[in-house]
Amino acid sequence: MIKIDLDDTYDAVSASEDFKRFTFISPLKNSTNLEMHVLISEHPDPFLPNVFNLAFGPLGDDNEINDSIAVPHHNINKVFSTILLFAITFLEVNKEENYSIGIDGSDERRAYLYHRMFRYNSDTLSDTIVTVGVDWYVKLLRNGTDIERDSDGLPLFKPRPEPFDLKRNPRDLYRYYIFSLNN
Repeated sequence: MIKIDLDDTYDAVSASEDFKRFTFISPLKNSTNLEMHVLISEHPDPFLPNVFNLAFGPLGDDNEINDSIAVPHHNINKVFSTILLFAITFLEVNKEENYSIGIDGSDERRAYLYHRMFRYNSDTLSDTIVTVGVDWYVKLLRNGTDIERDSDGLPLFKPRPEPFDLKRNPRDLYRYYIFSLNN
């Protein structure tokens, strides 16, 4: 279980002026260190305006963040606390813009981890952030035989944000987790 403590974080090694990129060093269980990269970028879905996606991990061979690698962090609580603190800092710096940050589990294991992290830390984080769960749906048209489609004729998936349900069974994971400042 990940325990978030925004007062126990790693220092940034580097941070961009707009707080969309930063790096920090995470000690690993094998006593080595790993440079972790965090990227906050605009979410491409037009149905999620003002939402920025949070990606983090070490750089891969392509010099892009590898968010699918399993990393044996010495202190996973401190890693996630650091990532959340910098994401919250981004939101605070851009408070007038009313931005939100989303995090997507690249696989079921990660989605389950994020679900449990937000659920377990809801009391700790409730004064700072509001968490929303997002599922996607395809609208069944009134004729009952067809679905809404995009300009290419493909099913049009739309996000359906809802307040994070603390009692929702973790086996029924949200597809995306969004958080914003608790004003």
